Amino acid sequence: MTSYVIEADGGSRGNPGPAGYGAVVKDASDGQVLAEAAEAIGVTTNNVAEYRGLIAGLRAVLDVGGDGAQVAVRMDSKLVVEQMAGRWKIKNEGLRPLAAEAGSLVRRLRVTEWTWIPRERNSHADRLANEAMDAAAKGLTWKAGGTTTPAAPDASEGQASGSKPSGTKASGTKASGTKASGTATSVQQTDLLDAGDMSELSAPTASVASAQARVTGQGKGTGWAPPTRVATSLLLLRHGETELSLERRFSGRGEAELTANGLAQASAAAARLARDPYRLDVIVTSPLKRARQTAEAVAEQAGVEVEVFDDLREADFGAWEGHTFTEVQRRWPAELTAWLSDPDVAPPGGESFAETGRRVQAAREHLVERYAGKTVLAVSHVTPIKLLLRDALLAPLQSLYRMHLDLACLSLIEYYADGPAVVKSFNDTSHLR
Repeated sequence: MTSYVIEADGGSRGNPGPAGYGAVVKDASDGQVLAEAAEAIGVTTNNVAEYRGLIAGLRAVLDVGGDGAQVAVRMDSKLVVEQMAGRWKIKNEGLRPLAAEAGSLVRRLRVTEWTWIPRERNSHADRLANEAMDAAAKGLTWKAGGTTTPAAPDASEGQASGSKPSGTKASGTKASGTKASGTATSVQQTDLLDAGDMSELSAPTASVASAQARVTGQGKGTGWAPPTRVATSLLLLRHGETELSLERRFSGRGEAELTANGLAQASAAAARLARDPYRLDVIVTSPLKRARQTAEAVAEQAGVEVEVFDDLREADFGAWEGHTFTEVQRRWPAELTAWLSDPDVAPPGGESFAETGRRVQAAREHLVERYAGKTVLAVSHVTPIKLLLRDALLAPLQSLYRMHLDLACLSLIEYYADGPAVVKSFNDTSHLR
């Protein structure tokens, strides 16, 4: 399988000032240039130009290698690399739409690394950016191969023709702007672009393939479907508030309804999930009413039908149903102690976590096989969602006692047929703030 390298850069002569970007796609095995892109984008800042360069590089890789192409991204912008890797928050409002656009493209690829490189190692993209800015200053439009053509009337607004693969290196000047130098640093993406800043799940934003590469073939998450390079995204939404959850009572298979606040929480989640970059393909839900109400709120705004999956129902708490923890502790102290210490122990007349886990695993296997490569929203409950996250992390069942999930929270798991599952978000409630 061919692997690719993106080198991208952007600059602004004045910051803000006349700006442009450059991007080059290379064959990772021999460094052959497969595509170049550059454009003058009018008056803006260095950071905007750098993000525009990244976006152009991602689009070029998709043109060359198609969806699922494996690519390493290298830039001399520490800010863009760290933000796309999820290490830094995006505090600049003007960069958030660009990061979201880049994230939606990343989701179609397998980005194996986000690497910061010093300026001198990014000279090709640096040169392309300057060629585009130089051409615009002369009233011309940059073309691949180092040629220029008369600019369109709106060239000063950043409208320029795109590039096509050429493999021809063009001469040009050094890029303007201050850049850091030093040793290249690989940023391993293992977590989410800051959801509080982005108001998005990184489902759709940053790559986690570098983490997958370190553990490919280990544990569950391999072999459930034919090899593919495109992720199946499973968004996990806990239902909204009920009277039982308000009173902190065991709420298993009973038919509790959402409160007015619970309906508002469901509506807030729905508004978020109906926006780009989610583009839900499938919505599945537990058969229990509180989950169905939440799922229906999302379906109404997203325009997607709801399917009921019985195995996504909450665990059966048996005799403890409707009781508070304190009440259970008083009436069933020995049983509660055993239940808290051993996931194979069930409440009296109920279902153990281990038993619940087996049916939830069956539901997961069915979903990722049936909807391979799609974005699936599963509306469920605390226990099934914890079990799915635990399974993705290859954690022991006891880890369920160490997780907390808020009402109407979102979590995200991505599944790859040729690698293990990867948790990209956990207990995200930014839509409720």
